[in-house]
Amino acid sequence: MGTELGKAFLCIRHGVALWSNKNELRVCNDAFEKRFDCFCGPIPKGISLSRLVERAEQTGLVVHNEAGDGAETSASNCSLERTLFFSDGTIWKLEGWETDDDSVITLCRDVTDEVRNAQVLERATETALQADRTKSRFLRAANHDLRQPLASLKILIYNCISARSEEEREQALHAMDVSVSIMEDLLGALLNIGQLDAGRITPNIQTFQASSILERLRLQFDHQAREKGIELKVVPSKIAIESDRALLERILANFVGNAIRYTDVGRVLIGCRRYGTKLRISVLDTGCGIDPQFHETIFDEFFRVTDEQRERQHSLGLGLNIAKRLAEIIKHPINVASTLGKGSTFSIDVPIGNILHSNLGEPEISERIGGEFVGLSCLILEDDIHLRDALSALLDRWGITVLTIDSFEDVEAAVRSLKEQPDIIISDYRLRGGVQGTDVVGRINDLLEKPCPAIVVTADTSPPLIESIRAQGYPVLIKPVSPPGLRIVMHNILFEPEFVPEIS
Repeated sequence: MGTELGKAFLCIRHGVALWSNKNELRVCNDAFEKRFDCFCGPIPKGISLSRLVERAEQTGLVVHNEAGDGAETSASNCSLERTLFFSDGTIWKLEGWETDDDSVITLCRDVTDEVRNAQVLERATETALQADRTKSRFLRAANHDLRQPLASLKILIYNCISARSEEEREQALHAMDVSVSIMEDLLGALLNIGQLDAGRITPNIQTFQASSILERLRLQFDHQAREKGIELKVVPSKIAIESDRALLERILANFVGNAIRYTDVGRVLIGCRRYGTKLRISVLDTGCGIDPQFHETIFDEFFRVTDEQRERQHSLGLGLNIAKRLAEIIKHPINVASTLGKGSTFSIDVPIGNILHSNLGEPEISERIGGEFVGLSCLILEDDIHLRDALSALLDRWGITVLTIDSFEDVEAAVRSLKEQPDIIISDYRLRGGVQGTDVVGRINDLLEKPCPAIVVTADTSPPLIESIRAQGYPVLIKPVSPPGLRIVMHNILFEPEFVPEIS
């Protein structure tokens, strides 16, 4: 090798070595010599690369050796790529290139930062994907749990209509009010979760009587238990406790719902017992019980037993995972005891408080901060100004930017005047001048850069009309529209369209 080229070879920052066509070391620079300092003196000339790496591993200099794709296990070919993990924590990559005379030049360079950064990026990507999956699953579970009070409300409405006395009607109206309140609290609990995940708030710990939650649980689940022919018994308690009332009730509601679901004969009991400074609130059932091997895994997200076990004790669903997450947020331990074929007991330990310190205020919830619709925009097509204002106020509380159109005659000009592209459209079916909302939505989507989904609202309950609207790909809501119903449809359309038959 020429003098100038030899000087350049020796001064290269990376380790460089030249091997003969017989895989024997001819020369290496100082960086290569320093990196493979595993001999009593210089690296012996004529040594093969495989023997050099073997020596480095024997002396503990190299702790792990990863051959590149297509490498021979004997590592005899010095032109093969490999990654070496050194005992000092650094990672070096060996790459070889053949020359015209079949010699091989090997470059040894430090790739520690590259590998570490790639690992960090991979972990961050997986964390983000897991967070996205968790959020989606959590929202699906929330929709599932909202159906319980909604189903109760439907039954209570029927009972109210067919009530034979004023007393029966008043009882049904009271229970309806409780069901609506439960739905509001379920949504409130979800919003608290969203704000907690965003680092915006902390749990709202208050002092209140346990009886306030126990009575609401009885009203919420009593009819469901009676329909299954089992007894739901609630032991009253006036002990004051310290907790986030909305989140604690959400946890207990999951326990009670599961207990009723998996109990075919007998009863479900909700009761409390003092343990020092704690009040243990327990839900006991005489149901199918849980195999001891599943006592821990039942709290895993989307845990499912095998087909044989599912036939015997059904699926435990998502409720217990949600309960565990909420319990961790408010720092209340959850306990489970269960015997297969005899029943289960799920309980939560809550600090006992002083009733004199009780606060009857509700948790402060700001959907503009932690709501699932924050940052989205909705175009409202409604010519009744009062309905439009009411709907606009509701969407604004959900953190949604509201867009409106005043004229339906010149849709192109109206679309050009919009401040931003809508993410969803809510349209009345019959607009001013005999215009159909579905036609306006179609023209608007033809003009937008990216078409967006729409919900059609109507007071006409004619089955042929509703079917024709759905056939055009639009979900239908019947006036008067309830906020929980609108929220569920909007969530499904925006985040889980596969669950909306009209658009899937």
